[in-house]
This record gives sequence, structure tokens and C-alpha cells, in this order.
Amino acid sequence: MVWFSRLYLFLFLFYSPFYLLSSLSTSSPTSPLCHPDDTSALLQFKNSLSISKHLCEGNYRFFYYGDASPCQTMSWKNGTDCCRWDGVTCDDITGHVIGLNLTAAGLNGIIQSNSSLFRLAHLKTLVLSYNDFNGSRISSEFGRFENMMHLDLFDSYFAGQVAPEISYLSKLHTINLSANYDLRLEASTLKRIIENTTNLTELSLYDLDLSSIALISLMNLSSSLTSLHLPYSRLQGKFPEGMFRRPNLQVLNLCGNTNLSISFPKYNLSSPLKQLCLSFTNSSIDLPHLVKCFQNLNSLFLGNCHFTRSNDLLPLSNLTKLTRLGLSSNNFSGQIPWNSLNLERLTYLDLSDNMFVGHLPEICTNNSTKLCFPSNSSNDQLEVSLPLYLETLYLYDNLLNGSISTWLYSLPSLILLHLGKNQFTGSINEFHSCSLASLYLNQNRLHGHIPRSLFQQVNLRNLDLSSNSLSGVVEFDQFSKLNKSSCRTREFPNSLFILDISDNQLHGLVPIPPPSLHLFSMSNNQLTGNIPSQICNASALEVLDLSNNTLNGSLPRCLGNFSENFSVLDLRNNRLQGMIPIFAKLKSLTILNFNDNQLEGPLPQSLLTYKKLEVLDVGNNKINGSFPNWLDSLPELQVLILRSNRFYGPVGDPTARFPFQKLRIMDLSNNNFTGHLPRKYFESLSAMMESHAGEFGYMELPYHDYYTESVVVDMKGIYTKLEKIPTIFVFIDLSRNQFLGEIPNLIGRLKSLHGLNFSHNELTGSIPPSLRNLSNLEWLDLSSNQLVGVIPEQLADLTYLQFLKLSHNKLVGPIPHGKQFNTFENDSYIGNSGLCGFPLSKTCNNEQEQPPSPTNVQQAQDDGFEWKFVWMGYISGLVIGLSIGYIVLSSGKFDHWFSQWAVRRMWYKLNARLRGRRN
Repeated sequence: MVWFSRLYLFLFLFYSPFYLLSSLSTSSPTSPLCHPDDTSALLQFKNSLSISKHLCEGNYRFFYYGDASPCQTMSWKNGTDCCRWDGVTCDDITGHVIGLNLTAAGLNGIIQSNSSLFRLAHLKTLVLSYNDFNGSRISSEFGRFENMMHLDLFDSYFAGQVAPEISYLSKLHTINLSANYDLRLEASTLKRIIENTTNLTELSLYDLDLSSIALISLMNLSSSLTSLHLPYSRLQGKFPEGMFRRPNLQVLNLCGNTNLSISFPKYNLSSPLKQLCLSFTNSSIDLPHLVKCFQNLNSLFLGNCHFTRSNDLLPLSNLTKLTRLGLSSNNFSGQIPWNSLNLERLTYLDLSDNMFVGHLPEICTNNSTKLCFPSNSSNDQLEVSLPLYLETLYLYDNLLNGSISTWLYSLPSLILLHLGKNQFTGSINEFHSCSLASLYLNQNRLHGHIPRSLFQQVNLRNLDLSSNSLSGVVEFDQFSKLNKSSCRTREFPNSLFILDISDNQLHGLVPIPPPSLHLFSMSNNQLTGNIPSQICNASALEVLDLSNNTLNGSLPRCLGNFSENFSVLDLRNNRLQGMIPIFAKLKSLTILNFNDNQLEGPLPQSLLTYKKLEVLDVGNNKINGSFPNWLDSLPELQVLILRSNRFYGPVGDPTARFPFQKLRIMDLSNNNFTGHLPRKYFESLSAMMESHAGEFGYMELPYHDYYTESVVVDMKGIYTKLEKIPTIFVFIDLSRNQFLGEIPNLIGRLKSLHGLNFSHNELTGSIPPSLRNLSNLEWLDLSSNQLVGVIPEQLADLTYLQFLKLSHNKLVGPIPHGKQFNTFENDSYIGNSGLCGFPLSKTCNNEQEQPPSPTNVQQAQDDGFEWKFVWMGYISGLVIGLSIGYIVLSSGKFDHWFSQWAVRRMWYKLNARLRGRRN
């Protein structure tokens, strides 16, 4: 959610003209009554859609900064003057509706082509931003608004093809179709819009696919154009240099078009541009030339660009009108050049995701209005003015250290402060203003108590203090006092949205969150006592994570009363007791994790109503009953962990026609299951049959910046925690039960399997040769059964197999030669008196057994790649677990680099190299 709030703040900075439009006032007291046809059309439009008060108030608080009221249509009553309704503006003479502002009105449903909305023929302004129109089409009926001057459909879930009739709106001054992610705008339609809207001043098409347009056609835009917003619109090719010479263009936003090449005219350019965003484009930035060309800039965003003069930011000091500056993700290093940044004027500064080092500047001892910091080139102290107007400061993901400077706590206008992912030490001081809306100090080395002043920030919406060493007791009612502070509210609503204080050393009882909270995480602390029932008063909650504490008592039944959007309940690794209550109302639940508690009784069948459930982990409890086969009809279930409980009886009587279609992790180990292996389930595990070659990613979870689902699995004999769940990770563990009978041949269809564990059962028969088809298999454990026959030679074809355990069976004959079999040691085979051949001392046919060929070792040594690893354990000598790769990859910066092939290739070569050295 950090990226989410940052994105919307960024959009606010660049899209302010549209928000000004959406604060249209209603008619004056002297206006005539609303025209009856318009009244009827508005009421019919309202009644054709559903209205969620919870949704509109939540959207308004989180996204919107204008003056309009939320839930506007709730004031619309039959028999009253529609010109007095919220969001409605009427003509002062005719009484016709000319303006409709329904920003964040909580509207939900389809706008049909025969909607009464299109009967409002006199509309000049239509603002429908921040609603949910469920994939409605921008149909040809929009072309009927012949008087339309301002059209804003920002982020309202319109989809499909934009009807070309929208180009009929020739009087348009502003058009915003941005952030409708499934909306398509044909190049021919855009061409007609450009040609027909001769008075167009503002065009915003953020995140629409414009990859097919000819960039030169942008030169035909109206000469009146003042603002052009095309970020993340998949533009490609060379941006026309002539656009920088347009006489009225003041705002140009091209951010996020990674295949867009941008260069500036070399001569005779004195641009009127005031706002320029080129972040994450293919731009080569000659900073001195840019500064010379754009002297009027007040906003400049150059994140992740290619600077021709690395680390030389001094020319920025010549942009004397600059108030907003973004230079994230550029690998800048050394001390932050504070003297180049015009701090005294800045309201927004983003230097995140670089490699800046050192301390933050401190207030000069001889001048309290100045900041002092050391020079990069000498031992001198430099001075800059205090940034008294600063509202937003991003310095996260650098290498900054020392304490947090005292002046940051006193900035009178500070709204957002993000210092996360650095190395700051010391305590958090008290804040001396009430303006703070978002504070991120996560992943530092801070200690001490949480300052009381944070609980007096009535505008506070996002608070992330996770992954520090904060201590003390968070008082039981501190958060409930947020609304009772003497601080005056400013433009931000009084509504805490996100609270993450996980991974600290906080103790005491679970504090009561305010009712507005959407995410609440206090995992990995030292909380004790019961989960208070008052926590259920946080009716807007979507994520609750109290895992890894020492909470006890039973689960409150009221946990099932959270909002319709509640999606994550994680209470693992506590001491909770009793039965799992029936939570029938949690229709959006995605993750339910009760692992490692003391819960008992049967698994409630009410889980069947959780149609969006993806992860169910109730391992390591005392839950009993037969196998819950009714779970097989959950359409989204990907992870099922019932390990180490008291389940019993047979597995494999499906209730669904196509059971467990998306299941990728199935762990039923250490129970009392009996009967044959679940053949009917094996036949239907579609996700385990699919090939994921070349793919790598993680499960898409809500609030992924704050909440990371993890699972513990038995990988190669060690219980290993995966901090993220890779989409390519496919695993079955049915070990330590009482399954009997043969291993079915059809197990060879599950070609995406990385791990298979049937150990410690009563399986008989031979090892099926079809296992050779499990080409992705990296560990196989069939030990401690009653398997007979020979080890199939075909298993030598499993080139990624890193761990093999066939011990304590009744296998006979020679052990296969070559490839991975040359790397396994004695403990893979012990307890099979009939086996012979390398690596056992017993030879076959009285022939002396030869050690493995060094071919694999040499192949690994010849490879030119270098890798960094996290060492996880010691299994049968020195073995590197698959989990290492997932932990390395989970850092986030490597996600887009590695494919599944690369990960596996890495393990294959590393293990060959290590075993080669040992031999």
C-alpha cells in the first residue's frame, strides 16, 4: 500500500486541474427550480445503481482532496429541488442541470446505453471519478452530450472499447479517461478526438494502452493545450521534440513509458513548461541543458532516468521556481547534496531508492533557521534554509544512518514522511504539529517507545513503524483517542487507514484500533492476553495480522462481523484455544491462517462460503474429524495445509466435479489419514499439471506492501519458512499418515511438482516409472514405506532432482547411474538390504563400483555466472535448499530478473560444484 498511497498522491500533484473541476458549487439561492425532466432523469439514474455508504466514505477519505461531499446521491429525494442536491449544478436561468459531480459517491453497477443519465442533454461538466461501474462501456450515447466541456471518468472501472462517438464532443476543454485499466482507445478514435476538439486544454489518458498510436499525431493537438497526461500508456518510439516548443503547454506527464525515447531540442528552446514528469522513461538527461531549457519549472520528476553526468545535481539550484522534485531510483550515491535542492521553496521531495549515505542535516548551532551539513568535497560546513514549506518527503530505501533530525518533527506543514528501509537509530521524538497524514519509519533500527504525539494526529491515515526495536506497552485505548485530540483538522479527513507496528518488541494487551482502520498488523511482538471483542468495532477492517505473539483464550465470534471487504485473518503462532467459530459473513476472505495454536474440534463447514479463499493454513493444532472433502469446491484455493492435527479416515471422495483446480500446495502430513492415496484428487489437480517454464512471480495478495503471507513446509527434511509464496512453487506432502496401497502411475501427470513426500506410510508396490515425467521435481521422499522392486532407471532423467530419500523400504537391484544420481549419498538408500552399487559399499555382480564422472562438476565450473546465497541448513552433508532462491528473490528488486529456469539452473550447478569439491 505504500506504492498505492504514493501513486495517488503523485496523481493528485499532477491532476489538480481535474480535482478543481470536481469541486463545482451548487446553484445560488436565487436560481430557478430544477427542470422536472432533469429531476426525473437524476432519480432514475440513482435508482439504476446501488450505493455503498461504506465504499463512498472510504474512497472519499483515502483518495479525494476536493471540497465536494461524499455519498452525494443520498441527499437526492423526490419532491425536492434537484438544484439543491449535493453534486448537482443548475443553469441560473433555465434550471437545467449543467454540472454533475459524483466523485467518490459509492456508485456501483452498470451504466447501460439507455441510462437516464444521457437524458441530461444540457450537461457541460460530468465527473464520475472514484466509483465502480463494473466494466461499463463508454458507449456511443456519450456522444449525445453536445454541450459537454469537462468530462472526468477517472478510476471508475469503465472497460472495453471507447466508442468513437466520443469524438463528437467538439466543445471539450478537458477529458480524463485515466486509471480505467481495462479500457481500450483505438488510435483512430484518439485521432478523431485530437482533430475535433479544437478547444482542448487538458487531456489525460493515464494507463490506457496507446502503443498503436503514431506519436507524431500528438502534434495535431489543439494549440490551446496546457496539460497533457499520458503516463503508463505504453507509448513507444521517439517523442516529438516539437511538443516541447508548444507555446501554451505547461504540464507534460510521460512517466512510466519505458519504451519511450525522449530528447530535447538543442537550440532556441525557452519552454513555458511548469510541470514535467519523465520518470521511468528511456530518457537521457543532460541536467544542465534541461535546466537551461525549462527555467519555469515548479515540478520536475526524473526517477529512474539516465543522467549523463552522474551525481552532479548542482544545476538544480538554478531552478529557482521549483517546489516539487522527484529523483528516485537513480543510483545516486554519497551525501545528499542539500545545497542543490532549493529546500526553502520545496513542498515535495523524493530521493528514495538511491544509495545516499550519511546523516541528515541538523539545525545550525549559531542559526536556528538554517541547516548545517558537511561538504562532499571538503571539511567545511555548508548551510541551507529550513524547508518550512515541505509537505512530502521520501527518503526511503537508501543507506542513511544516525538519528532522525529534530527539525523533521517541527515542520509545520509536513503531511507525509517516509524514511523506511534505512539505518536510522535512536528513538522517535514527539511531533510538534498536527498536519501529519502518513508516517513510514519501517525497517530501521529505532528503539524506545512510540511517542504519544502520534496518537494526537487527527489527520493520520497511514502509520508504519514495523521492523524496528520499539518497546513498551501500547495502551489499550490510545488509538481510540485519535478523534479526541485538541489538534485542528486540515484538509485531510480524520481517519486512520493503515496501522503496521509489526516486528518490534511491544508487549501488553492488544490495543483497540479506531473503527476507520483497514489494515491492522501487530505481528511478531510480545502481546499477551485475549483478543478483545472490542476489536470487532473496527468495522472497516480488511487485514488483521496478530501472528507470532503469545495471545491466548478463544477466538471472538464477532471476528466474522468485519467489512464485506475483509480479506486476511492471520493469527498463527499464538496460544489460542477452543473451537474455530463460524464466520459466515466473510465473503471476501482470501487468507485464513491459524497455524501453530491449540485450536480443537472440527473444521467448520462454513468455510465453504469463502469463495475467494486462496490460502487455508490450520496446521499444528488439535483439529479433528474426517478429511474436509467439501473444501475441494472452493474455486480459488491454492494452498491447503492441515499438517499435524488429528484428522483421520480416508482422503479422496470428491464433492466437486473438478476438485481443487487451483491447488498448488497440499500438505496433509502427520495426521491419521488411512486408505489409498487420493487418486481422484490427483486426476483433477490442474494447477499442478500446468507448465510454468520461464515464469516467476508471487501470489497476488491484498496490501502486499504491508502483509506477506508465508508458509512453512518440509523441504528436503527441514521445515523451511517461505516468506513469500512463489507461483511456481508446487508441492504435495502426505507423509506420516497410514496410507496404503500402490503409488498411482498418474502421479506422473503432475509435471509442475517441485516436491513430493509420501514418506512414513504403509505404501506397497513398486516405484512407478512415470515419475520420470516430473521434470521440475527437486526433492522426492518415499522413505519408510514397504516399496519393492528396483529403482526405475528413468529417474536418472530428473535433472533438477536435488534430494532423494528412498531409505527403509524393500527395494532391490542396482542404483541407477549418472546425472543427479551421482550426487546422492548413502543415507538416500539405507535400510534397503537388496540395493547395490554406488554410493553403497555393496557392489553389484561382484564388480567394483566406480565413483561418478566429473562431467557435471566440470560443467558447473565452466559456467561464468556468479551468485550470492543465503545458507539454510545441513542435510546429508552440504545441500543448498530451494528455499534459498525464493528468499533471495523475495527482496523485490530481483523479481523481474529471474525465471524459473534460472533458479533451477543455479541449484543444479551449485550442488554439482559443491559435491565435486567434496568428492
